[in-house]
Amino acid sequence: MVKVSSGDLIAILRRFDLANDDNVPRHIEQVKFSNPDEKNTLISFRFNKRQFYVLFDETGEDDLDYILSQVRTAKQDVIGEVMVNPNDQVRTYGLPFKGKEVYLFAVLSDKRRLDTVLAERYPEISRSTWQKHVKAGHVSVNGVEQLSPKQDVTDADNIAINVPDAIDFTGQELPILYIDDNVIVINKPIGVLTHAKSALSDEFTVAEFFRQYTTFAADTNRPGIIHRLDRDTSGIMIGARNKETAVMLQKQFADRKTKKTYIAIVEGQPKEFEAKIDLPIARNPSAPSTFRVDAKGKSATTTYKVLDTTDTQSLIELKPLTGRTHQLRVHMAYLGTPIVGDRVYGKKPADRLYLHAKELEITIPVSDRKVFTAPVPSEFKDRFPKASL
Repeated sequence: MVKVSSGDLIAILRRFDLANDDNVPRHIEQVKFSNPDEKNTLISFRFNKRQFYVLFDETGEDDLDYILSQVRTAKQDVIGEVMVNPNDQVRTYGLPFKGKEVYLFAVLSDKRRLDTVLAERYPEISRSTWQKHVKAGHVSVNGVEQLSPKQDVTDADNIAINVPDAIDFTGQELPILYIDDNVIVINKPIGVLTHAKSALSDEFTVAEFFRQYTTFAADTNRPGIIHRLDRDTSGIMIGARNKETAVMLQKQFADRKTKKTYIAIVEGQPKEFEAKIDLPIARNPSAPSTFRVDAKGKSATTTYKVLDTTDTQSLIELKPLTGRTHQLRVHMAYLGTPIVGDRVYGKKPADRLYLHAKELEITIPVSDRKVFTAPVPSEFKDRFPKASL
C-alpha cells in the first residue's frame, strides 16, 4: 500500500487546479485507504465539502473503464467524473506524482434531504419518526447538530445518530379491573395519555402499560389500543391482548355495538332534563386541534339524563351513540352547559375535567356480553353527596 499523507493529497489537488496555496493538510478530512488490487491503492477523502478518490495505479494506462471499476470497489453506485490532467496538452487522466501514476475521481453532488437518507439507511424506522429525531437534536452532520429534516446532505457527509435509550415504564402500574387471555380492562386515571402521538415519547401512557400484556401492535406506539379516552378523562378502557381479539373488538366499536356510559358534571342546567342530542361534529378550521358542531360534519348522537342539580351545576349521565373525537365535550358546550374543568370548550378552571367513563358493555372472546364498571371518583361525590353513584 502506498504511503500518502494529507499534505500529499493537497499537493495532488493543486496539480489538478482544485486547491491553492491557502489550502493546508487539515482541510483534508475523512481519509480512508483500501486496496482494490494488490498493485494499487485507493484513497477516499473529503475536501471543501466534496468527496474525492485518488487511485495510485501503475497499470491503469489511462483506461477510463478500468479506473472507474477500481473506484467503485469502494462504493458501487458512486456518481462522478475522472478528472482530466490539466498539465498535459494531450487529453489524459493519469498524473505523475512522486514516481507514481495517480488518477483523481471527483464525486458529483447528489444532495438529498437528511430525513430521506436516514429512512433509506434505516428502513425499520419511518421517515416521519426520523423527522422527529432530527428536530429533537438526535442527529448531527459533520459534527454539527441538525434540527431541520430538510437539510441537504451527500454521501460524503458524516451523519451521526445519538438517539437516547427508550424509557423503561415496566415499573409503572394502572388499576386493572379485569384481565384474561384476550382482554385487559383498566380504570384510567386523569392525566394519562391513551398513547403517544409519535414513536418519540418520554411519557407513560396506557399503551405503554398495555405493552407488557399484549402482542397486538407491539411494534408501534399503540400496543393493545382499541379505543381512546382524552388525557383529562378518567374511567373504563379495554385493551386487546392479541390480534384476533383486536379485530373483534374494533368491529364492535365501528358497528356501534358497544354501549358506553359516562358521568359528567356540567356548568348550569340543561333546558331539558333528559334528551337526545343529534348534532354533526367537524374539525374547527380556525383551531385544527379542536372540534365544533357543524352541519357539514360527521353525524354525532348523544343521549343524556340529569341525575342531580345545584344552583350552579348539574350531574349528568351521558351515553354517546357515536364515537366522535371530543363528542361529549362539544355537545355539552353547544347546549351552553360545558363540562366543568374543560380547558378547551369551557370557561371556568377546575381541579380536573369532570368527565368519567363509568361503564362499557361489550362482547369479549369466549364469554357472554360483559359490563365493566369503573367506580366514580370521590370528587364527583363530593360535589353531589346525595346522588346515587
